[in-house]
Amino acid sequence: MKILVFLALLGLHSAAGVTHSMTYIVTAARGVHGFPEHNEVGLVDGQVFVHYDSNLKKIIPKTDWIERNVDAAYWERETQRNINTQQVFKGNIDTVMGRFNQTSGGHVYQWMYGCEWDDETGEVNGYDQDGYDGEDFTAFDLKTETWTAPKQQAEITKRKWDNDRALISQLKNYLTQICPEWLKKYVNYGRSSLMRTELPSVSLLQKTSSSPVSCFATGFYPDRAEMFWRKDGDQLHENVERGEILPNPDGSFQISVDLDLKSAKSGDWGKYECVFQLSGVKDDIITKLDKAVIRTNEAFPVGVVIGVVVVVLLLLVVGIVGFFIWKYNKKEKKGFQLASTSETSSENSGQQNQKA
Repeated sequence: MKILVFLALLGLHSAAGVTHSMTYIVTAARGVHGFPEHNEVGLVDGQVFVHYDSNLKKIIPKTDWIERNVDAAYWERETQRNINTQQVFKGNIDTVMGRFNQTSGGHVYQWMYGCEWDDETGEVNGYDQDGYDGEDFTAFDLKTETWTAPKQQAEITKRKWDNDRALISQLKNYLTQICPEWLKKYVNYGRSSLMRTELPSVSLLQKTSSSPVSCFATGFYPDRAEMFWRKDGDQLHENVERGEILPNPDGSFQISVDLDLKSAKSGDWGKYECVFQLSGVKDDIITKLDKAVIRTNEAFPVGVVIGVVVVVLLLLVVGIVGFFIWKYNKKEKKGFQLASTSETSSENSGQQNQKA
């Protein structure tokens, strides 16, 4: 099962302003073996800082900076918020299943909401999107203050929410005021961790002699990075497949870019190089294409294999990486309705219980 993946790639080589983000990703499941009924992760700049699991029945800190800077009331409040949300989501799944004439089977829906803040310009932006069984269902357009509904079954929800001006006002206030205020607090709490820069180790990997050569970078931070292949100084777009930026268990990130050399002349190999760029770092990391340094499948480093396995497991619990991409594949395609809760004194205040 593949869960939602969310990625925010920001401008590179910017020594000045940085765009920070706070995102909550809620995943609810019914009839999915091995996955909790309700799961929430909160992320700041791509770093998981809180996690709620319905099996644990409480929200827990995932970074030392949040643990140091909030009191017991914070954890009680956020735990209760998730307990309330879980109950709302149960009702919403029933509603959605009814709209699609479903009576059984495994179903998953996800909800992602949050905001971005540019610490140089002060510009803020918010987002609120959701999906069901791998398909987009509704999304809030902050500029027009309306909902979009790509699925016919979502039209009922769209009309209901578009006509609820109180809901739209509360949501707009949360996305543009409350969320950025808490984001700024969190960035200040975790500044030493969130604002750090770590360069990656870069390797060239190849499964077989006829397979594409993968340029693999791991251990970098932050996730505002880019990597590409070039030949004779020109960036390549053909025969190149860029992977997503994925999280490592230690909070750093990894990325790979594959280059298919089937049509390349053997004498041209020396003209190719892999380029890695990290936001805020002036110098690129350049790796020349050299057969002598390529690690084959037989000699693939154990640490990398373990890291990839852990990442896959992590992505089953949280989605953190690019656009809003739904990757939960099922034989039938369904729709979803949003559910949200609020605690007036928490960073999620302004988010109301929302039933389909």
